[in-house]
Amino acid sequence: MDQSMIEQLGDNLYDALAARQPIAPLTASHPDITIEDGYHIQQRMIARRMEKGEKMIGKKIGVTSKAVMDMLGVHQPDFGYLLDGMVYNEGEYIESDSLIQPKAEGEIAFLLKKDLQGPGVTTADVLAATEGVMACFEIVDSRIQDWKIKIQDTVSDNASCGVFVLGDRLVDIIGLDLALCGMVLEKNGEIVVTGAGAATMGHPVNAVAWLANTLGRLGIVLRAGDIVLSGAMGAMVPVQKGDNLRMVIGGIGSCSVRFI
Repeated sequence: MDQSMIEQLGDNLYDALAARQPIAPLTASHPDITIEDGYHIQQRMIARRMEKGEKMIGKKIGVTSKAVMDMLGVHQPDFGYLLDGMVYNEGEYIESDSLIQPKAEGEIAFLLKKDLQGPGVTTADVLAATEGVMACFEIVDSRIQDWKIKIQDTVSDNASCGVFVLGDRLVDIIGLDLALCGMVLEKNGEIVVTGAGAATMGHPVNAVAWLANTLGRLGIVLRAGDIVLSGAMGAMVPVQKGDNLRMVIGGIGSCSVRFI
């Protein structure tokens, strides 16, 4: 795909984000689009946001569960960029009309204290580079109409990242087995999803190592101070105005958010 088309599709996604109006799947009009093309389109979309003053603060990992991989017909995760305009803190509210078609996922967020530069990053390297972990909601959102996405669509669309909410407790991972940490997610006081860290590529640390190595092959470094969302621990939950969400991850803590 030539550069002019990459820029046009990235601009289309940025305009959809800004107007909060979804567009048709990119794969419908460009069936030959590749995953590599998708990452170039993603970079264009992110560049447009950064031109408006947003700053990069980390990365997110998506498509970490076998169920989602099977749905999209792929056998690898994807990644997107986190910007400071996406972050909310524990207990804050999100204006529903700031998103298009949001869904919530419970995740473990990593805060790095050292750089991670792949390839060759091991799980031990990830553990040594981690300042701590937090309970986190990723509010995924798609600029693609009705979530009719293929892997190329979601990659182009910054891995369907909307916003994210960080819990207020940073926990040292020493002594924690993140694969066994259980999650309970409540919507309006009712349990709607349960899960565990093992749902994320067998172990959330595996996901972060995959990210560091994948980025390393692209010449990108995970930096000290970066936040990394390691992937969903359970199914996505549709949300709308008036919903209150709370999730608890054993040994790590809780996170809550409401939509107005």
